[in-house]
Amino acid sequence: MEDLNEQLARLGSEWATAESRGDTVFLGEVLADDFIGVGPYGFMLTKEEWIERHASGKLKYDSFALDETRVRLYGDTAVLIGRETAEGRYEGGDIRRSVHEKFRATMLFVRDGSRWLLAGIHMSLIADGAGRTSS
Repeated sequence: MEDLNEQLARLGSEWATAESRGDTVFLGEVLADDFIGVGPYGFMLTKEEWIERHASGKLKYDSFALDETRVRLYGDTAVLIGRETAEGRYEGGDIRRSVHEKFRATMLFVRDGSRWLLAGIHMSLIADGAGRTSS
């Protein structure tokens, strides 16, 4: 049977796949109603705003991966820290940006009954030359 660390690492991987594909149904199910996402440039998005970027087609990924994951459990809360590698583009309003970045992501999961929800994510750019952190 899969332990909680493995289950949460798999959920992080499933989230990354949903991000890559723009899977708004999965994202709608896994993001907590009061989800807040903090992007690598400091912007904050609610669950609805996060999903809308995909639903509208403003955000398109050519590739998106989550690796170097570590999970820490705290009762009904878990923190997953990993590395996102993304290639794509964002076009919304006056903003047009190519995405060719690596981010360090801190994801906060909370248990809601028998399922885990993503309550928040914070991303920061990984500077060129920055490597993995020690265990």
